[in-house]
Amino acid sequence: MPDPIHIAPPDEYNQRLVEHVHPPGWVNPLPTGRYNLVVIGAGTAGLVTAAGAAGLGAKVALIERHLMGGDCLNTGCVPSKSIIRSARAMHAVLKSKEFGIEVNQAEVSANFMLVMERMRRLRSEISDLDSAQRFKALGVDVFIGEGKFLNQNTIQVDEQNIDFKRAVITTGARAAVPPIEGIEQAGYLTNENVFTLTELPKRLAVIGAGPIGCELAQTFARFGSEVTLLQSHAQILPREDPDAARIIQSQLESDGVKMIMNAKTTQVRKLEQSKQLTISSENRTFNLEVDEILISAGRAPNVQGLNLENAGVEYDARKGISVNDYLQTTNPAIYSAGDICSRYQFTHSADFQARIVIGNALFKGWSKSSQLLIPWCTYTDPEIAHVGLYAHEAHAQNIPIQTFVQELDGVDRAILDGETNGFVKVHVKQGTDRIVGATIVAAHAGDLISEISVAMKSGMGLKKLASVIHPYPTQADAIRKIGDQYNRTRLSPFVKSMFLKWLKWTR
Repeated sequence: MPDPIHIAPPDEYNQRLVEHVHPPGWVNPLPTGRYNLVVIGAGTAGLVTAAGAAGLGAKVALIERHLMGGDCLNTGCVPSKSIIRSARAMHAVLKSKEFGIEVNQAEVSANFMLVMERMRRLRSEISDLDSAQRFKALGVDVFIGEGKFLNQNTIQVDEQNIDFKRAVITTGARAAVPPIEGIEQAGYLTNENVFTLTELPKRLAVIGAGPIGCELAQTFARFGSEVTLLQSHAQILPREDPDAARIIQSQLESDGVKMIMNAKTTQVRKLEQSKQLTISSENRTFNLEVDEILISAGRAPNVQGLNLENAGVEYDARKGISVNDYLQTTNPAIYSAGDICSRYQFTHSADFQARIVIGNALFKGWSKSSQLLIPWCTYTDPEIAHVGLYAHEAHAQNIPIQTFVQELDGVDRAILDGETNGFVKVHVKQGTDRIVGATIVAAHAGDLISEISVAMKSGMGLKKLASVIHPYPTQADAIRKIGDQYNRTRLSPFVKSMFLKWLKWTR
């Protein structure tokens, strides 16, 4: 029987969550013979692998030591997008005067306790899909406990030995904590415990301006926190298109987030009622006093405790498990998928890597992870979504490109929505209409990027994309306008002169 787990705060919603994803009365099954597939880790990659393999008739065991659903359900996508939605609602109320709606803004405030209660309620409802009971009903043998390899074909869970023909490691990653003097003694938040808060921090320092840092910095600022965002680079969201990052930085500053760039936190001290950070930036050192510190400084793979050496699986403590293009580890009988082995640490990429693993592990298929086209989105407001190559990546690969940009202030629906702060940027291979990459900054960029992803996957270029009729007025019309821009470049001076001659001849 698994050790009990308690998630703060101890309300009915968290109790329901635990009953689904780490049931306190769960009795592990007795292993019966050799399994076709054993999956270690019940995050997105593990759940998709186990459900898919069981649905095909394979004998499957699924092992989880903590919470089924992994980061996405418990401490990532689901809770963060819930509170982001609440923050957007707050922002919409405060902007309502721009739309002719009179609101007494002095009386508008965020009830943080209710915001977090809503999140916990919705998370508990969604958790049924990832529950131990549901996977048992799918025919999967679910083991709650610590799994570790005894040898290249055996895993032990709570002193039970599980033999396998194939295994998949999907143990994911966790928040990385930089080595800052005094940080452990002072205490800090990460994505793993920030959603347990029931009171809004008056002053919040966010260390790291990647996607999680920017999303939560904006969210807490909109709720009313005094947020300081500390970024070690000269640009927030350093992975993203610089033009896109500048728009997000400007919006965060408009929301009240204080930015400190090229910042290094050298020390943290716990004071009687607060925490003090010592920060170096731009040749000066100063102190910052806050109530809470949120660390969003990257991810570390969960490789500890698995006894991977016993299984002949090579790994790096920083980069995770080594896999080939077929997601096969250095032990041919063992595969891996998701954050534990991939630089694309997204729920949707873990999902599709799991599908590759099912085919390759069970049917000796030859699907390659490098063939996946993976879009992603940062859920700030506006959002940034991207697919394919950035301009600097195309240049590094010696791919000549031509870039087309449609600003949203030239799109009727964006003007009517009051959401003109953004653009659609598409890169094509020089001399062709073949799309090699795109970035969108818009209120719902994550939805819009799918059209470009479909075009790229199906081989549709900008020429054909321009011929697709888009409903008017929509913000997606920006994508059609990009296609029109490309078509105008095909009208060379010679073609244009011949067209004019034809018009004269037909008069």
